[in-house]
Amino acid sequence: MIHIPIVNRSHHPLPAYATTCSAGMDLRANLTEPIVLAPMQRVLVPTGLFIALPEGTEAQVRPRSGLAIKHGVTVLNAPGTIDADYRGEVCVILVNLSSEPFTINDGERIAQMVIARHEQTSWQPVEQLDETERGAGGFGHSGKN
Repeated sequence: MIHIPIVNRSHHPLPAYATTCSAGMDLRANLTEPIVLAPMQRVLVPTGLFIALPEGTEAQVRPRSGLAIKHGVTVLNAPGTIDADYRGEVCVILVNLSSEPFTINDGERIAQMVIARHEQTSWQPVEQLDETERGAGGFGHSGKN
């Protein structure tokens, strides 16, 4: 269990896991008035949340599948990353990929946040990489079956 300090300046409940096996917690829009998101328009939506992540962790902001399939609304930079040293408001970049306007209301669940551990690396310059069975095989390299 990772304990994360959080300031909630919204009037909505703190993000919570919907089930015991959920990976993400829903983020809610913290708005004074609804936002109408036109087709192909993007907007930065505030949540009213401020977090202090422990070093070695990040918060990943991901789309909600229901908004994506039902309304064509998704997180533009998915997954968005919140670094451990960021102390500003958690905001979500939403884009409307549908052909219909979409209204974002106060308190609406707009994204999900996953807390993940990560490592920092140092580069080790070499002249050549080791060989593997795959090699440089990229997109579609394994065929259709």
